[in-house]
Amino acid sequence: MDKKKILIVDDQNGIRILLMEVFNVEGYQTFQASNGKLALEIVRKEAPDLVLLDMKIPGMDGLDILKHIKQIDSSIKVIMMTAYGELDMIKEATDLGALTHFTKPFDIDELRLAVNTELRHFGPNSSFAI
Repeated sequence: MDKKKILIVDDQNGIRILLMEVFNVEGYQTFQASNGKLALEIVRKEAPDLVLLDMKIPGMDGLDILKHIKQIDSSIKVIMMTAYGELDMIKEATDLGALTHFTKPFDIDELRLAVNTELRHFGPNSSFAI
């Protein structure tokens, strides 16, 4: 079975590295992007199953990136991450197709559970445990 692919889009290198380590251990193939242009190139080339997308990215904000991702492939799952509590932006992201959002600093186990739930759709044979 092919590994599921996760793209991590955040302008903070430390967050990208942390999330890549966490999800590589979980058995996913991970990619990273620090800006929208690179993120969209990876989406086109690699067709990730899920994108962890920061709301605030220099140059192209998360909502713009989300719109482009959904235009490229509407089946790609997107979870937004934000250090800000802008309810209007979170609502717009949900309206555009984001599954949910996590506010930084987030609980890594909660984020891991959300990703595993979306990509593995636990059933009676699930071996996932926190």
